[in-house]
Amino acid sequence: MLKALELHPGVRVSLHYTGSLLDWLLEAHPEFLQRLSELVKRGQVEIVGGGYYEPILPSIPDADKVGQIRHLSEKLQQVFGITPSGMWLAERVWEPALPRYLHEAGIQWTVVDDVHFKYVGQEDSDLYGYYATEDQGHMLKVYATNKMLRYTIPWRPVAETIDTLRSLATPDGTRILVMGDDGEKFGSWPETDRYCWGTQTEPGWVETFFSALEEHSSWLHTIPLGEYAQKQPALGRIYLPTASYVEMSEWALPPRKAYSFGKLLHKYEETRQDEALQFMRGGFWRNFLVRYPEINNQHKKMQHIHHKVYKAGATDEHGLHHLWKAQANDTYWHGLFGGIYMTHVRSAIYHHLIKAENAADRVLHGTAPWQQYTFTDFDFDTRDELLVESDQQNLYFDPQRGGTLFEWDMRRSAHNVLSVISRREESYHRTLREHEQERRKQLALSAQAEKKSSDEKSNVQEPASPHTAVRTKEHDLDRHLTVDRYRRASLVDHFLPPGLPMNSFAHNRYEEYGDFVERPYQAAVKQDATGTEITLSRTGSVRRAGALNPLPLHLSKKIVLPPGEEGLSIRYELTNQGQVTLQTRFACEWNLNFLGGGANEQAYYYLKQREPARVPFDGTEELHEVQELHMGNAWLQQDLRLEVSKPATLWRFSLDTITGSEAGFERTHQGSCMVLTWPLELAPGETWSVEMAWTGQPELMAATESFFSSVAR
Repeated sequence: MLKALELHPGVRVSLHYTGSLLDWLLEAHPEFLQRLSELVKRGQVEIVGGGYYEPILPSIPDADKVGQIRHLSEKLQQVFGITPSGMWLAERVWEPALPRYLHEAGIQWTVVDDVHFKYVGQEDSDLYGYYATEDQGHMLKVYATNKMLRYTIPWRPVAETIDTLRSLATPDGTRILVMGDDGEKFGSWPETDRYCWGTQTEPGWVETFFSALEEHSSWLHTIPLGEYAQKQPALGRIYLPTASYVEMSEWALPPRKAYSFGKLLHKYEETRQDEALQFMRGGFWRNFLVRYPEINNQHKKMQHIHHKVYKAGATDEHGLHHLWKAQANDTYWHGLFGGIYMTHVRSAIYHHLIKAENAADRVLHGTAPWQQYTFTDFDFDTRDELLVESDQQNLYFDPQRGGTLFEWDMRRSAHNVLSVISRREESYHRTLREHEQERRKQLALSAQAEKKSSDEKSNVQEPASPHTAVRTKEHDLDRHLTVDRYRRASLVDHFLPPGLPMNSFAHNRYEEYGDFVERPYQAAVKQDATGTEITLSRTGSVRRAGALNPLPLHLSKKIVLPPGEEGLSIRYELTNQGQVTLQTRFACEWNLNFLGGGANEQAYYYLKQREPARVPFDGTEELHEVQELHMGNAWLQQDLRLEVSKPATLWRFSLDTITGSEAGFERTHQGSCMVLTWPLELAPGETWSVEMAWTGQPELMAATESFFSSVAR
């Protein structure tokens, strides 16, 4: 793109680079920024500001909104010698209070989608300029990015765009049409690289388009948005509702509603029912915090750390920039691509949150060992969670949902061991099923029909948009779809049918014989110089195979957290409170994330009793008589050892979701489910117990054989 602009000085644009990308370019490709600076100096390129780490502004605290925008403006002044007048609004997520904070940060204008304007009754013909809006007297200029341009650039022949623009041109030259979109469509999306940039003998779409813009410069001009905003008055005053681009509003809906909404949109588009389309509004962006507990967990952790950082002093020394990095928007929502399902990005968000927390807590608590606990409504659902924090680790428990452990932060490695997401139904799964069913149908008809149906490398001139094309990275992905019935936290207590195969458990094809999963537990805490002791208990019932009436059973799990150490010990006690003997199978489930996708050689399970002792973290296996194992990631420098007092049967399997990417649907590793099971036979009044001890000290790295040193090399 830079080369194309250099060759076509008559084409003027506004470009936005995130702070993260600028930091990388400064380190890896400073020559790129030098070339870009030359385009800025000659007035061809306007650099646009934004939130430094590309946050969804309405979702972060107000001080961080202003701070992130100002920080990027300061960086642009350092790199290019300019102060931006406008900003790119991440994912065009708009809420009516934003003008106040953007104005406070020194921003004069921004860009949103045209649907934001159409929701209040505007037509395409009303949007050939910008509007003024305000909140509490703070004014902001707002442009609408034109849908027609977004859908023709670069997907349609250049002549179509030129003809449309010619039909809208006026003699006074005051009209402006804005196309604001992601750079990834120019070469990063499938089939767009050669299409956009051509070959040595054949020009690509961008060269053809830029040449056409210069060719028609007698009536068609390109102008940076900041310059236009200074030269031309607003078309009028407007107040925009809460909104985002239309696909985002679709994704924010529950799966069944999102599918129906998408079908209606396509129907109205095909039949050109513009009046209906104008008032088609989907969900609200913040509903992602409802749809995905894991997003809400991440978001509330961010708010929790924000308060710590600002209490400590709110500077980089106190973790401010790590906090801002953890506000990057990618895993705070989910659409057709990635989002919260991007395991490595989700892990990176927690990495920076823990780094920020470490910096703030050094100010708030000093460097000596410490522990504290609090019952608080962490997730804002009116029910208290139990947060135990220390200099070595954080453990967050949910007494009301099975007495589970849903976050375990290792402060030294800055890694949340439990950063796993459950497998959920998504609206695009129905699209995938329909695609695979049709593919198999065509396969059954003829080999020629199979080629027509499944050939991924189309030779059409215009590549299909990832928003509309259906691609798969492997066939029969629909047969791997599994929906979890509960959140994949840890310390989940199961009572299972005798003889249940691991595969049935992994794919949720079984019955729970107990009523302990996601049911309320009583919680009690003791804390003294020897550490923190937590008791989570419940009196529930367990069904027996072939019996009508369940038996009452009391379950207690006592968790002890020693001071100054990574790890915890757990003692389970199960007491049959019925009048007859209980025969059942007890299982304790853990779901862990050590970045193990793709048989990553850094991530592992390790058992001395097995050959080979070390296996990939994302594998599947059933082992018997297990009493000790290790797991971890050498790159993270984090190893965990688990010891159990009674030999257990171990099940472990990869939690894989079927998600979308620009290149098509794919299986994505989200973590490993590890289940320890024991057969039980309890007489009336009898108690069974087992102890587990997790240890994660750094010196344990050496205990898992010499492969660590070879991997490090």
